[in-house]
Parts: sequence; C-alpha cells; structure tokens
Amino acid sequence: MADTKPPYRAEHVGSLPRPDRLMGAREQYAAGKLLKLELTRIEDEYIREAVAMQERVGIGAITDGEYRKRGWREFLYDKCDGFGPETVERAFPIRLYDGTTAPPIREPKVTAKLKRREPLSAEDFSTLKTMTRRPIKANLPTPSVAHFFTGDAALDRTAYGNREELMDDLARIMREEIADLAARGCTYLQMDEVPLAVICDPKNMEVVWRRGDDPDQLIELYLDAINNSIGERPANMTVCVHLCRGNYARGMADGGYEPIAERMFDQLDVDGYFLEYDTPRAGDFGPLRHLPKPKKAVLGLVSTKLPELESADALKRRIDEATKFIDLERLCLSPQCGFASVPTRVRQTFAMDLTERKLARVVEVAREIWG
Repeated sequence: MADTKPPYRAEHVGSLPRPDRLMGAREQYAAGKLLKLELTRIEDEYIREAVAMQERVGIGAITDGEYRKRGWREFLYDKCDGFGPETVERAFPIRLYDGTTAPPIREPKVTAKLKRREPLSAEDFSTLKTMTRRPIKANLPTPSVAHFFTGDAALDRTAYGNREELMDDLARIMREEIADLAARGCTYLQMDEVPLAVICDPKNMEVVWRRGDDPDQLIELYLDAINNSIGERPANMTVCVHLCRGNYARGMADGGYEPIAERMFDQLDVDGYFLEYDTPRAGDFGPLRHLPKPKKAVLGLVSTKLPELESADALKRRIDEATKFIDLERLCLSPQCGFASVPTRVRQTFAMDLTERKLARVVEVAREIWG
C-alpha cells in the first residue's frame, strides 16, 4: 500500500505560515517602495526554507507554501483582465470564535470579458521544481469562487449576459493554465473549492434562496465548471479538489457533506478529495460511502486552527471510524486546511516549528498505518 501516485498517504493542503518579513516586503512592493526583484529574492529565501522543512518531515508532495500568492484565490483576480476595481459585498457572514461575525468581505465585480493575462501558478511551479527533487503540487482556485459569494451581482451585464457565460470563460482560463502547467512537467494539481462546501450548511442555502437563486442549480453549475476546467488535462496529471469552509473556529459553514456528496463524488472527474474533518462542524464520515472506486479521500483530521498537537492514537481512531464507510486503501491523511489562513484577529499565525510538528505527526501516523 505504499505511495505510488498522488494523493499521497501523508499530505498537506499547501499554504504555510507567512513570515512577517515576507508580508512586510509584499506590503512595501504594493506601495511602490520595493523592487520586484528584491521581493522575489525574499520569496525565494523563505520558499527554500519551507521546502527544506517539508523534506525533513517527509510529507508526500512539496509546495512553495503559497508564498508568492497574495491569497488562495486573489492571484486569480490579480493575473486576469476583467476583474474590478468595482466591488460587491458578499452575503455570507464569517462566524468567529466569540460568536461575532467578521467584517464584511467585498468581492471584485466582473466588468469586462475575462482573459488570462499571465500564468496563474505555472511560473511558481517552474521555480519550485528547481528547489527540490521530491514530488511537487500546484494549486488553483475553482471557477465558482468568482460567483458564489455575491451571485449574479458580481456580473456587469455588458460583459456577461448570464452566469453560464462567466463559468465558461473561467473554465477556459483554467484549461489554459493547466496546459501551461502540464508543459512545464506538472503531474499533480489541487483545486481549492469553497462554495460547494459552504452551501452544505442549511443556513447558507437560505441565503442563496433569499437572493433568488436555487442552491441545486448552483451546485450543478459549479460541478460542471470544474469538469470543464480539467477536461483537457493530460492522462498523467492527478487532480484533487480541496473542499474548504474557511480556517475559522466556526467559519462560513456548519454541517457535513451529505447534501452534495453523492452528486459531487459521482459527477466530478477528479482523482481525490481533500475533506475537512478536524471538528464536529464537518459532520461524520457517512458521506464517504458515496465515493466510487478508485477515487481517494484525504482526511483533514489535523487542525490548522487549534495549536494543540493531535495524538497519534486519536488520529488512528478517527481513521478507523472512516473505514466503516470506505476501504483503508483509499484513505490518506492531512491537516484540514492550509496553515496560512489562521485569522490574526483570533490568535497569532502558527509558528513554523508547530507547523513542522503537525506535519511530522501526519507523516508518523501515515507510516504506521500504511507503511
């Protein structure tokens, strides 16, 4: 049962804690006070450190910590023409630890036909490839992130007559990017999908209904957009989808994957799923019964929200619980989300040494279970 192809038995979602100096350099660059060459030099320095850490712990696929990206999806807006500068307030509240909600988030409006102006992740992949001989993973957001949180309010009707046209263009952009990644040697891609996970919550379904949308229609729209995005990928490229609710104690959604599991697992032409399972808000493992062979589930059992280091025994018990619904050979282990998105309003970003211990625990448990 050794790892032969991704997803690997011991995984992580991708982002790592962003050092203060790196964030300061990014702010200086945005303010016109730092040359791009100097920002790249600082990014390279911290990426090499992140790669060395991942190699030490033996994680399955190396990432660059997403240190070159402004955010998990913002780089899509940064590198494509047609977004903004006008913005729209999103309708979905983010619920924080203390029961309050985070300040409203604004989403860029689509004001012109979208075009991929430059590589989204492909150049980052090429640079990372020079820094390690281990398997590496690229990441992209799914098309739904540019629509779901505001709905059709994000569309300037002079640019797009309907949401289907928008999804078609976003999928085309993803196909262009995936072709670029493949040409550079990428064989492992993770796509980050938030809306499908968020819409599982009945409260969020109510928000969708109130604004005049049908949640079932959106689910079908977003599933089709993912398949449209990856439909031309080469046969040797593994694609996994990360289902994410946001890295908060309560976040943007509560409840399990049951409302979408059967449709999603059956319809998406992907090889595996990264699934949040670190807290009860994610529900039980029952939805895994819908996952068809040979697709894999990467169980996000290690928290990137809470600093306590999970015990190996507790993780093994959770994996054993999951085997009541899916065979062990199709399971992998990871943290539930990236480490970079812990909200600073609540606590300091995870220190790198704690991140390393958590990833090392993932590797330890994976080796003890799968060899």
